[in-house]
Amino acid sequence: MTQAHGLFIEELELGQTVSVLKTVSDRDIQLFAEVTGDTNPVHLDEDFAQQTAFGGRIAHGMLSAGLISAAIGTHLPGPGAIYLDQQLKFRQPIRPGDEVETRITVTDINVRRRRVTLSTDCYVDGRKVTQGEAIVMVDNKP
Repeated sequence: MTQAHGLFIEELELGQTVSVLKTVSDRDIQLFAEVTGDTNPVHLDEDFAQQTAFGGRIAHGMLSAGLISAAIGTHLPGPGAIYLDQQLKFRQPIRPGDEVETRITVTDINVRRRRVTLSTDCYVDGRKVTQGEAIVMVDNKP
């Protein structure tokens, strides 16, 4: 099975943006815990999480990193883009049932080095919950 290639570096423009929506479910959090082995009860045990500063369960911060990775790898620049670097700040929690908007924006293009810098932010109800910046390698047009 061959999947279509994403955008080539020559097709990218400064300010180009994509927005992807995903509602984070209890199942998403459980599966993330199973895959990573991060079974911190703040993510999985409501009684425990009620006693924390968050007052209830929260999604793993790195789950938002996964949403960012998915948006980069499937939308902008899309299939063929290779992650080189990611910086993240977790500003607010994501809770089960939250609809997360993952927004990727092209902020710098280095055609010679085939490097693209992206703003990588996640929002819940218009509030920035994860703030980041990624550098990806993007193919030239054949």
